[in-house]
Amino acid sequence: MDGPILLESLVCVPVLLPLLAAGVKLAIGARLRRLQSFISLGTLGLSLAVSVVLLVAADTRGPLVTELGGWGAPVGICLVADRLSTLVLVVSSAVTFCVMAYSVTSAYDEQEHDAPMAIFHPAFLVMVAGVADAFLSGDLFNLFVAFELLLSGSYVLLTFGGTESRIRAGATYTVMALASSMLFLIALAVTYGATGTLSMAQLAERFSTLPAQVRTLVELTLLLAFAIKAAIFPVSAWLPDSYPTAPAPATAVFAGLLTKVGVYSIIRLEALLFPGGPVSTLLMWVALATLLTGVLGAVAQTDMKRMLSFTLVSHIGYMVFGVALSTVAGLAGAIFYVVHHITVQTSLFLVTGLVERRTGTTSVTRLGGLMTASPLIAVLFFVPAMNLSGIPPMSGFLGKLMLVQAGFARGGWLPVTLVAAGLVTSLLTLYAVAKTWGKAFWRGPRSERPGQVVESEEYTGEDPTVTTTRQPAGLTVAVSALVVLGLAFTVLAGPLSALAHRAAAELMAREPYVTAVLGRPS
Repeated sequence: MDGPILLESLVCVPVLLPLLAAGVKLAIGARLRRLQSFISLGTLGLSLAVSVVLLVAADTRGPLVTELGGWGAPVGICLVADRLSTLVLVVSSAVTFCVMAYSVTSAYDEQEHDAPMAIFHPAFLVMVAGVADAFLSGDLFNLFVAFELLLSGSYVLLTFGGTESRIRAGATYTVMALASSMLFLIALAVTYGATGTLSMAQLAERFSTLPAQVRTLVELTLLLAFAIKAAIFPVSAWLPDSYPTAPAPATAVFAGLLTKVGVYSIIRLEALLFPGGPVSTLLMWVALATLLTGVLGAVAQTDMKRMLSFTLVSHIGYMVFGVALSTVAGLAGAIFYVVHHITVQTSLFLVTGLVERRTGTTSVTRLGGLMTASPLIAVLFFVPAMNLSGIPPMSGFLGKLMLVQAGFARGGWLPVTLVAAGLVTSLLTLYAVAKTWGKAFWRGPRSERPGQVVESEEYTGEDPTVTTTRQPAGLTVAVSALVVLGLAFTVLAGPLSALAHRAAAELMAREPYVTAVLGRPS
C-alpha cells in the first residue's frame, strides 16, 4: 500500500475507532473499570495521533478523501480531510483526551460505577465520533447523521444522574436539538429537490446555477439549523439554562466542542457553497447582537457556570463576524478564534468543576478565599480567563486582532461598528471574569465577612471554601494540560496564524476541495 492510499485510509479512523471502542465498552458493561479507562484513553490518544498525521498530510499534500463503502462521490458518502477539518479535529481530539483523563479520576466517573450499566464512556465516545464525522463529512446528509450521532451521546451525558435539574435542562436541550434537526432535514429536502445531489463538492458547482430565491431559501434554512446548534442570537437562550446543570466533564466538552460544530458548519457552508452571498450582511447583524447580548448576560451573573455560559454565547459572535466578512483574512481570524476558544472555554469549565468539587458550590456570593485555600486552582482559572478576555499577548488577543484588522480592511460602517462592538465585548468579558475571580478567589472567606448579607441565601455559619477534600492529581494534571495548550497557541501564534490563512485561502478557492472529491475543478 503506497503513501497516499495509506493516508486516505486513515481519514475514517477518528470516526470509526471511537464507535468500535464504544461497542466494546458496552459489551464489557460495568466490569473492569481500569480496562474501561484504558480503552477510552487509548482510543482518544490514538485518534489524536492520527489527526496530527492527517493535518500534516492535508497541509502538505492537499485534501485527502476516503470513500465509504467503495462508492465514489457524488453517489457515495465520502470523508474529506482538508486543512480546516484536520486543524479543528486535532484540537478537538486533544481536548476530548484531557476531558476523559479528568473524568476518569473525578467523582463523576465514580457515579458511573453505581449506574445500571457503564454508560458514560460509551456515550462520550459516541459523541466524539459524531464530532469527528461532522468535521470530516463531505456530504450534507452525512453531516446530518453526524449531528444526530453526537446529539445521541450528548443527551445521555447531559441527563446522567437523573436529577431534576438535569432532566429539565435535558428536555430544553432536546427540544432545541430536535427543532434544529427538523430544519436541517427540510433544507436537505429542498436542496436535493433543486440540485439532485447532497455532495458538498457537487453542490459548490450547482448552487450557482439555481435561481437566487431558491439559493437564498436553502442558505437561510441551513444557517438557522446551524445557528441553533451554535447558540447564535436570537436562538441562543437555551444554552445558559442547559449547560450549567451538567457535570463538569460534560459541560466542558459541550461548551468547547458542540457549539463549534455548528460554527464549523457555517464556515463550510458560507465558504464552499455560498461564497460572498447577500446573507453576509445579515450575518454581521447577527454577530453584533450575539456579541452584545451574550456579554451583557455574563456581566449580570453571580454563578461561575452561568457566567461562562453567557461568555460562550458572546464569543461565538467573533467567529460569525469573521465568516460574515467573506474575505480570506476574516475567515482566517474566525478559524484561529475557533481553535483558541475550544481550548480556553473547555479549560475554564473544567476549572469551575474543580471549584465545585472543592467547595460544593459555584455561586460567587458564597465563595471567597480560594486564592489562599487553593492557589493552584486560582492560577488555573486566572490564566485562561485572561486569555478569554484578550489580554496581550495571549491567543485571545491575537485572534481578536486578526478580526479587527480584517474588519478595517473590509471597510464600511457595519464592519467598523462590529470592530467597535468586539472591543467593547472584550472589555466587558474582562470585567465579568475579573469580578468572578476577585470574589471567588481574591477576597477573604465568608467567615471573615460576618456583616455581609447574601441575597436569597441564609448564612449557616459554614464557609464553603473550608473543606478537607483533596483534589486527585489526575484532575489538576488534565486541567493544567489544557491551560498549557491554550498558552501554546500564543507561543505558536505565527505558524498557527499562517495555517489558518492557508486553510481560509483553500476554502475560498474551493477548487482544491472539489478537485479532490470529484476529480475535476469547479
